[in-house]
Amino acid sequence: MNISIAEAKAKLSELVSRAEAGEEIVLTRHGKVAARIAPPAVAELLPRIGALKGKIWIADDFDELGPEWDEYVK
Repeated sequence: MNISIAEAKAKLSELVSRAEAGEEIVLTRHGKVAARIAPPAVAELLPRIGALKGKIWIADDFDELGPEWDEYVK
């Protein structure tokens, strides 16, 4: 949609709503493109379950205490 800046001043709220809905609005000044109002970028979210599969590992002995803990475990 092309719209002049003068008209956009009067309809800014409506234009922002249309951009939020996915429409791109081109603002013109004297018939030439001056700016664009674009829909917000959609962030791609990682799937929550299994997103880090293969990227994290835990050592087999991670829950075994070393000899330095002997005096605390008695």
